[in-house]
Amino acid sequence: MAWFKRKEKGIHTSTEEKKDTPKGLWYKSPTGKIIDTKELEQNFYVSPEDGYHVRIGSNEYFQILFDDNKFKELDANLTSKDPLKFEDTKKYPDRLKAAQAKTKLKDAVRTAVGKSNGEDLVIACMDFSFIGGSMGSVVGEKIARAADYAMKKKTPLMIISKSGGARMMEAALSLMQLAKTSVKLAQLADAGIPYISLCTDPTTGGTTASFAMLGDINIAEPGALIGFAGPRIVRDTTGKELPEGFQTSEFLLEHGFLDFITHRKDLKAKVNLYIDLIKNQPIRA
Repeated sequence: MAWFKRKEKGIHTSTEEKKDTPKGLWYKSPTGKIIDTKELEQNFYVSPEDGYHVRIGSNEYFQILFDDNKFKELDANLTSKDPLKFEDTKKYPDRLKAAQAKTKLKDAVRTAVGKSNGEDLVIACMDFSFIGGSMGSVVGEKIARAADYAMKKKTPLMIISKSGGARMMEAALSLMQLAKTSVKLAQLADAGIPYISLCTDPTTGGTTASFAMLGDINIAEPGALIGFAGPRIVRDTTGKELPEGFQTSEFLLEHGFLDFITHRKDLKAKVNLYIDLIKNQPIRA
């Protein structure tokens, strides 16, 4: 049993021989299922055992929806200012810089145009990793500009919502984005340009009160939290116990707020099918 005995005191390993433990090799879903991250990526970031849709960002959605992941980003360098000189535990500009450094994003939404199933599609995709996907002036402006681009090019628009709501650091300026984006989508409807809204986990606050629920087709991912205020706030305000599954995408579908729930692996095909049906054109394979 000599292998249980240490022949030399201490452990001597040169710096060159030391290796860091690789991070992110495994992912554990909320139901306790464990999956290799490479397998997770190949399965559209969905746990194969329980169907749990892992939160992903614009990079992953663009990869799923655009042909060969080829697209042109719109208004890529638009960034927020600090007209209110807001400060809580840190100044707003400092918070923005920290979020930009951490996420490598300019703000909580990216907009792009590219081919999806062979035809142009404009996509505005929110990133929850940037200050909780909060909707500030830049989010509203980029979505408005994306709608303008879609109208000019007569190209369908898709918005992927993933947000905690309005950005408190911009106060009323943030709330104004609800009206601005809603007006742009009304103009898009008047021009006969299809708009598809995809609600992902979570879609809450001002996004739900505006563009997330204004699609010609409103769809969602399975199990997504969708609502205006969170379940705890609703329960405390009404003083009533909430139904099982309250504010999940399945609950909203049952009560008529959504048209479909789409598994992520079927997302690209379903979105383009809806566009073909809305435009009354031949169904693309």
